[in-house]
Amino acid sequence: MTPRSVRDSGTPAGAPWVRTRLRTAPGTAWALALLVLVTSFLAALFPRVVERQGTEGLHHDITAAGPRHSVLELSSPQPSLQLLPAEREEAVRGAALKTVREKARSALPAEVRPGAADSAYGFGTSRPIPAQETWLPRPYGLDPQLNYTTVSDLPHHAALRSGAWPTVRGTVTEDTDEVEGVVTEETAKALGAKPGSTVSVPTRAGKHLTVRITGVVAPGKPRSTYWSADPLFRTPALVQEPQSTPPSPDPPRYYWTAAVLLAPDAGPALLGSSGEPEMFWRFAPDASGLTAADVPGLRSAIASLEGGPGLVRLRGMAGDNAAFGTELDQILTGYATLRAAIEPVVTVAAVGVGAVAATVLLMTAGLIGGRRREELALLRARGGSLAGLGRRLLAETAVVVVPAAALGLLGALAFFGPARLWPSVAGPAVVAALVCVALPLGSVLPHRRPRLPGTRDDLMNARPSRLRTVAELTVLVLAVGAVVGLRRRGTANGDGDLLVSAAPVLVGLIAALVLVRLLPWPMRLASRAVARRRGAVGFLSLARAGRSSAGGALPLLALLLALTTAGFGGSVLAGVSDARDRAALLAVGADARISGLLDTAPLPARLVREVRAADGVRQVAAVQVMSEVPMPPGADGTGSMKNTVVLGVDPDTYAGLARTADLGAFPADRLRARKGGAGSVVVPVIASPSTAAKLGDGPRDLTTPGGDLRVRVAGIVPRTAAVPDHDFLLVDSAALTRQRTTTLLVAGDPDPKALRASARQAGGSISVRLRAEERAVFVDTPMQLGARGIYAAAVAVGAGYALLAVLLSLLRTAPERTALLARLRTMGLPTRQGRRLVGLEALPQALPAAVGGVLVGWATIALLAPGVDLAGLALFNGPGTTMPDTARLRPDPWSLTLPALGVVVLTAAVAAVQARWAGRRGPNTELRAGDSR
Repeated sequence: MTPRSVRDSGTPAGAPWVRTRLRTAPGTAWALALLVLVTSFLAALFPRVVERQGTEGLHHDITAAGPRHSVLELSSPQPSLQLLPAEREEAVRGAALKTVREKARSALPAEVRPGAADSAYGFGTSRPIPAQETWLPRPYGLDPQLNYTTVSDLPHHAALRSGAWPTVRGTVTEDTDEVEGVVTEETAKALGAKPGSTVSVPTRAGKHLTVRITGVVAPGKPRSTYWSADPLFRTPALVQEPQSTPPSPDPPRYYWTAAVLLAPDAGPALLGSSGEPEMFWRFAPDASGLTAADVPGLRSAIASLEGGPGLVRLRGMAGDNAAFGTELDQILTGYATLRAAIEPVVTVAAVGVGAVAATVLLMTAGLIGGRRREELALLRARGGSLAGLGRRLLAETAVVVVPAAALGLLGALAFFGPARLWPSVAGPAVVAALVCVALPLGSVLPHRRPRLPGTRDDLMNARPSRLRTVAELTVLVLAVGAVVGLRRRGTANGDGDLLVSAAPVLVGLIAALVLVRLLPWPMRLASRAVARRRGAVGFLSLARAGRSSAGGALPLLALLLALTTAGFGGSVLAGVSDARDRAALLAVGADARISGLLDTAPLPARLVREVRAADGVRQVAAVQVMSEVPMPPGADGTGSMKNTVVLGVDPDTYAGLARTADLGAFPADRLRARKGGAGSVVVPVIASPSTAAKLGDGPRDLTTPGGDLRVRVAGIVPRTAAVPDHDFLLVDSAALTRQRTTTLLVAGDPDPKALRASARQAGGSISVRLRAEERAVFVDTPMQLGARGIYAAAVAVGAGYALLAVLLSLLRTAPERTALLARLRTMGLPTRQGRRLVGLEALPQALPAAVGGVLVGWATIALLAPGVDLAGLALFNGPGTTMPDTARLRPDPWSLTLPALGVVVLTAAVAAVQARWAGRRGPNTELRAGDSR
């Protein structure tokens, strides 16, 4: 090639250059295209997976809440008394209410705009009216109270079981004295209603409105919004009579309440009732098209309808006093809370995997550029410009990379359903831009200055430049800032930025740079030690490892980031499991808990013996729970203190259980009471921190159901197994004069059926709770399940890229290693020693990477653990769920060590395969005249 052809990029010769290069090295082009395609596919797939899981989680939360909580309801009091009677009557008839329904529906949020299928409207009493008919049941001697409501489209939502549908006779007005209605099957069964039954409803004018029951209906879809928005439509209820002031010592009484459904045009007859009738329009939201991205807009729209411009528009349709209400905003708030808790943790995994992928792409670009170094040096010597070479390399790269990135994007779009397009496009675009920029620049920049033949950039003799030192210090400052920011702000509040999420990556980057700087020192020491020994294999392997390129930070960085990501992801998954196990243990106190009513009723001695003898039971701690024990007055003798829970326990058994469960372990001798009558000696107690602070250091008198005690605090523990979430005092049961067992804490693996059978035979209200059943309560929502799946995928993808990094690192030096083996074989080196040489040459970089990966992963988790809260990922179980404790991240030994061991084993395996493959080829094949390898 002439210098003119190299410099002139505008000549027709530019086109054959790309085609010629692709034909010359098709394997390299296909390998690069495959790597870009896979990386682009993953980059495009991640935001779609996150968005889809968010959408599925949103639909799950709305569905799980039920129609009663998600219904959109518009209500308005009865028309003003200032209107003419005819106008008031017309406003509550079915036609007028339907007109308002259509107008109001158009004003609802477009994200959940409902259809007409499960929506309902009508006019009915908002306060139940007592019914005095003698045929109505009165289980506690109280009159039942009924609601009377007109409801739209009743025949389309119910089936007539007996009688006839309600109709109106003529035109119903406020003075009409009789209307017709129906009740559901459950209401008819509970109240004894049947076709022909009548109920007299008093009015404000002193008259009575007769409501005649004409039929009994069965709901078509009992769980639909039509029937669930007001449960009384479908099912009557027993309601407790309001308590008097002061409370009566008599037991509470209950009365029946139910609904009678009237014809749509019977509403005017209710205008004179004393039940404060109101108009209502209930809409079933259609969340089928709702996505996670719509949540902020929907919350804003609901807030506007409840007390903003949207409510003003609704009042213009339904009346000046109309009100809009829904619990959908609470559902959305719970969803947003969970998403804010999960997203920062997921972002940490995404950034880690993205950094590993970017490093592998850079390694690939460096490998391709290194293989073409002599070719580019020759073109540069013949007058080729850096810009011209860069443009040609860019054209070669873009022809391969851009179509591969586009195919990866199309694959993600086809593989994972509908979602926003631009987040999916951004990932492949970044991947393509990174490769298209890195490969030409990395290949061309080393040729800015002529390089003498035979010069090496050995790891042993490398001297970092000032520019590199400044860059490393900059990265160090960023890493420190990210770690400090994550520890201070945490991930629980959901306001973490990208720098905070990149904290593990920055820590891994710093570790890789430090490891590259420190690696020459132990290698020099090892080389000096091996040089004195007999045999050439050890010395040659260390010499070869020391002559590797000083730019080996990328392989180490890729391995460290992959190991850190795998360790971090595995620790997150282990932390979620541990948090749920811990929450279940705190709820039960042991593997099983058997207790009497309210934990204070005594258990039969026979039950205690059967539980101790049951199969799988390892240890049983008998506890006497004494609740609401009044604390003695303050040390100054004034005022009274709060009540506490006193627990009578056997010191040895209970201390062993507390130590096994890690719930407030203490020495048994510290709790053991001295011999003597109760009250005659000071009894040592173990107390919770707040109780100990109230008791003070001196002896105090305590009156308990088990006897009077004089106690002194002998130890403090933060929580205890019997009452993990309450203040307490532990006392030796031997010091109690009235001993009885109210709770059994069981350690081991007992048979649940056997425990419950023994409890049933013992009689009474004895409860059996199992830790395994409490653990099963934590069912993953789609968002939690998706987040855990993302972390599992992050571990797998990180391991895959680590494998690729190892292969690329060994592939880079494979030609030189193969030529070395060929030369040594001509000198008499046995095949077995040649294989040992190849394996030992790879280990000086694999071992530091593995050990460094374990240390960096452990240090990263230890540094970031205070800022990473897994409670939302582990313990959140729906809107309104209370998370009893934070779930902190902790290093998981298996997640840290297994990937590191895998790197070492993989490196050794690849080296062995390469040595065996090279040994099968003759030296004449590898050694050629003029070969500089």
